[in-house]
Amino acid sequence: MSLTKNIILILFIFLFTLVNKSLSEEVKNIGKFKDWETMILTETGGKVCFAQTKPILQAPKSNKREAKLFVTFRPNEKITDEISITPGYEFNKNNSVTAVSGKYKFKFDIKQSGFAWIADNKIEVKMVRQMKRGSRIMITGYNQKGSQTIDHYSLLGFTKAYNSAKTSCS
Repeated sequence: MSLTKNIILILFIFLFTLVNKSLSEEVKNIGKFKDWETMILTETGGKVCFAQTKPILQAPKSNKREAKLFVTFRPNEKITDEISITPGYEFNKNNSVTAVSGKYKFKFDIKQSGFAWIADNKIEVKMVRQMKRGSRIMITGYNQKGSQTIDHYSLLGFTKAYNSAKTSCS
């Protein structure tokens, strides 16, 4: 890796750590449910409840990243079942980001600031329904260089974490 890339990577990790520390002071852990956990973030605009998990398997293996999958509820904004992912890098705008579970495939429409979202809430509801039934979901994305990454997430505990997040923001 070039010196510039190393410096950028170190800065990214440093900034991510600072943001994580500042958020952790406002975030309350509600519970751990196998491979998922439920959190509540209290902001000035109200509370945000979410279920989150980390990948159980990442490819390429040599590229360890802070990837996460979220399902979020924002009652003050009337947002439910908001699915988002972060791969631990900025997505390539030219390639699609997809999730596959069983025979179902879901495309993330919005890519911004190292996250991706699904624009249509009806599709998010279908994805949540599949996540409740499935055992694993695979997220495929592409970094700025166009290299593919694949993150496998366990869905063990998802339903309980989801229900806990939903109830916490009712």
